[in-house]
Amino acid sequence: MADRVTVIGWDGSPLTAAARSALSAATLVAGAAHHLALPEIPPAAERIRLGSIGLAARRIAGHRGTAVVLADGDPGFFGVVRTLRAPEHGLEVEVVPAVSSVAAAFARAGMPWDDAQVVVAQRRTLRRAVNVCRANAKVAVLTSPGAGPAELALLLDGVHRTFVICEELGTDNEQVTVLTSDKAADHNWRDPNVVIVIGGAGQVATEAGWLLGHPAADAPRGWARPEPDATEGGSAQLRAAQLARLGPRPGDLLWDIGSGSGALAVDAAAFGAAVIAVDADGDACERTTAAARKRGVQLQAVHGTAPHVLESLPEPDVVRIGGGGAPVVEACADRRPERIVTHASTRDEAEAIGRALNGRGYDVECALLQSLGLDTATWAEQDRSVVFLLAAARPVPR
Repeated sequence: MADRVTVIGWDGSPLTAAARSALSAATLVAGAAHHLALPEIPPAAERIRLGSIGLAARRIAGHRGTAVVLADGDPGFFGVVRTLRAPEHGLEVEVVPAVSSVAAAFARAGMPWDDAQVVVAQRRTLRRAVNVCRANAKVAVLTSPGAGPAELALLLDGVHRTFVICEELGTDNEQVTVLTSDKAADHNWRDPNVVIVIGGAGQVATEAGWLLGHPAADAPRGWARPEPDATEGGSAQLRAAQLARLGPRPGDLLWDIGSGSGALAVDAAAFGAAVIAVDADGDACERTTAAARKRGVQLQAVHGTAPHVLESLPEPDVVRIGGGGAPVVEACADRRPERIVTHASTRDEAEAIGRALNGRGYDVECALLQSLGLDTATWAEQDRSVVFLLAAARPVPR
């Protein structure tokens, strides 16, 4: 086992005294090609080109001597420290940090970043990273080959954003480019790069906050709040049950079909999900957009009639269907979201929807929900709502 492992962050600036001291004693050095070319590396040290961090960690664990791992930016921030500290390697790690690439990117842009979301985009997480960009007004994306600025732009089709693309930070080839997202797909970008994604209707904090990644102003408490003009099937209690079954979260894309006033869509966006609200009524789309702006969240309103309008939308994770019956349910199920919720006003309608979902491989539960409002001054009965709530889940492979 290596006697000692020191992880050194590198941001292009001269190495610190602590970093030079660790390197001078190293008998094994691991890093990218530009790290291994640093003049401070002892000529006799074994050199490992970093590809798989897991494989490198196993080689380091079997090395008898003093090991150094070089990494760009702060290696403890979405970096190699997590892998090296995994219990199976048994390594004791010391860290000499540097300025993270995210901090450097925002410094180049001259922007604060305590209100920014930070995500990692890899091939397997690219879609979820894009959904975070849909849902937030300021996001830093740590990219990777095959999941870079061009891929982000292509998946953001229809959503306007500004990209600040920082290539090869800290090197002689460093370049910062500002352009709109629709232009980013037309270029070839050099790795490594960081993309700051800015824009949308959500509010960017203008004063200091207290929690990283959140604006300074606290959002109003509560969700599924009553609406004065709620209609049958649109009660606050039903929306609360639908949101509970869907569980929207950051990285998800939620379709809200038949969004109406946008109350559920706005609540889902407040949970951090990306939201596409679909309605055949143009006025309803405008109300949804206005409600999102008032709440300070971002969503995309699409005017069109389901199921036809759904064909061009990106893949959803969860879907709420406010109307359209079995044909819309079937079209949504064919896109294979994890969960679908809808409601019916009659048992026959509920059974037809349940059969459509069962026939497409979903596990379905149904509950008869009855809510009755009471005037707390007189405790007299007010509005009554009775609906069948259907919640479908895609079975998890075993």
